[in-house]
Amino acid sequence: MGNSYRSPWVKDIPHGKAELSTEVSIVYRRQFGFSGTRTIAGESGFNHFRFMRVLLIEDDKQIGDGLVAALKAAGMAVDWARDGLMALEALRDPAYAIALLDLGLPGADGMTVLKSARQHGIETPVLIITARDAVESRVTGLDHGADDYLVKPFEVPELLARMRALLRRRAGQTDSRLITSEAVLDTATHQFSCGGRTETLSARGYALMRVLMERPGHIFSRVQIEEYIYGWGEEVESNAVEVLIHSLRRKFGKGVILNIRGAGWMVPK
Repeated sequence: MGNSYRSPWVKDIPHGKAELSTEVSIVYRRQFGFSGTRTIAGESGFNHFRFMRVLLIEDDKQIGDGLVAALKAAGMAVDWARDGLMALEALRDPAYAIALLDLGLPGADGMTVLKSARQHGIETPVLIITARDAVESRVTGLDHGADDYLVKPFEVPELLARMRALLRRRAGQTDSRLITSEAVLDTATHQFSCGGRTETLSARGYALMRVLMERPGHIFSRVQIEEYIYGWGEEVESNAVEVLIHSLRRKFGKGVILNIRGAGWMVPK
């Protein structure tokens, strides 16, 4: 993707920077690796609830490839924006639990992206990941609205721990566990307990259970689940969600995930 690409929701401002327009929906062009529309209002307000979908904003391919692999292995769906203009557009989507923001971006500098997003009321938590280690850069980033600042190079476990801590603070939680009447999911260890059995879930199994347990009692359709556990451009088999749910029900019992015929799936409150 070249830097000449201009999104219809980004307009030029002085000094080559960019700012968001006020469109209320996002169309992910084929340049993004995803074709479709996500509306901010969502279905019954669904998109106002953010699960572990991560927006990675990083222009370095080697670093980006490594982070995408690590985040997916940790059970997260990852969308990767490779320049500032893509980032400005993607941040309009309220589906993201968190954004990881590099500062040295083509198209629009990371600080510009952050400042513009906050000025337009975008509240997605932002964790800056950058090689800029000067105190002045850290102060500026935090003052512009970043929620945390991590200097490269860093270890992936520290990044994941900071992400979990940031999300707990945002949600007003002190415990890493999601607890319902039937089950317990530890978001730090991915251990899941239900029906007298405890097991460390696979990355995809964890992603699914996290989506469901964030809102116990809420019915999720297959399309909604796919939206939150798969990233841009990922190939998804038509029965992938059903197969995953079947596997979990076989291990933990049918009561772990309830099938609401014709509507979708839910976990009991």
